[in-house]
Amino acid sequence: MIKIKHIFYFAIVSVLLYSCGSDNGSVVNFDHEAQAVKDKDSLITFLKNNYYNATLDSVKVIDNGQTSLFDDPKLVTKEVKENDIDYTLYYYVNRVGTPVSPTPNGNPTVMDSVYSKYRGQRIIKKDSLSPDFDNNTTWFSLSGVIRGWTHSFVHFKGGENVTNNGPITYVNGGKGIIFIPSGLGYRNLGSRDGSIAPNENLLFYIELWDFVENTDDDQDGVPSIFEDVDEDGDPRNDDTDEDRIANYRDTDDDGDGKLTKDEDANGDGDPRNDFSDPNNPTLPDYLNRNIR
Repeated sequence: MIKIKHIFYFAIVSVLLYSCGSDNGSVVNFDHEAQAVKDKDSLITFLKNNYYNATLDSVKVIDNGQTSLFDDPKLVTKEVKENDIDYTLYYYVNRVGTPVSPTPNGNPTVMDSVYSKYRGQRIIKKDSLSPDFDNNTTWFSLSGVIRGWTHSFVHFKGGENVTNNGPITYVNGGKGIIFIPSGLGYRNLGSRDGSIAPNENLLFYIELWDFVENTDDDQDGVPSIFEDVDEDGDPRNDDTDEDRIANYRDTDDDGDGKLTKDEDANGDGDPRNDFSDPNNPTLPDYLNRNIR
């Protein structure tokens, strides 16, 4: 089953230009720090004027003294630093998720691939949301989507696949709502298709159904989450051979002409524990250009 899952995931990712992919461009001299403060104030105002309607499974404007999202104990506040800017995002937990065979920690990492159902809306003002601008069920990598997703999905768990001669069906997966400041969304650029304007805060209803533990994006034998050489929590900025390809996407991490997966001297399938250089006894061979 897990092999089929991996094959399915890589087949999908190879052809999918995911609509919520990251966009790292920026407008020169744009004040991202000031925008982060503005977004935080706007989100707090929205959360104080809306509540979660369990019957409709939807966020609605307070009209009869309901408990606001801001005061709801199911709402979690998370502080995130990206590009030296402090952001505040929020996620609402309807259900954490109860996978039938939980992984060691039960949650995906920021580099894992996940299978999720979602729909998104733009937060227009304190009492107004746009119609859905996106609605889908698919696999995607948490390393390649907007950062608000990356930092939120890791707090949910998958469910149980109960598919039986019919459509793919999961039960008891993680379920919630995430409220994303523009700086962790499409920033000051907006989405490429124009459906999201610059500096718009976003709301997503999500269900996490499954994920591939220790996703290995380049299939080099080293899970992407462990290709974080500088140990700053973000493998996307680690490029040992300085070829402008991050290690987690580079099949030859040290640029010595020998594939990382082939620098497994002890043959245990894990290049991280092979050290053949007596002059660098703590540097694994796959990161050591002097060892081939």
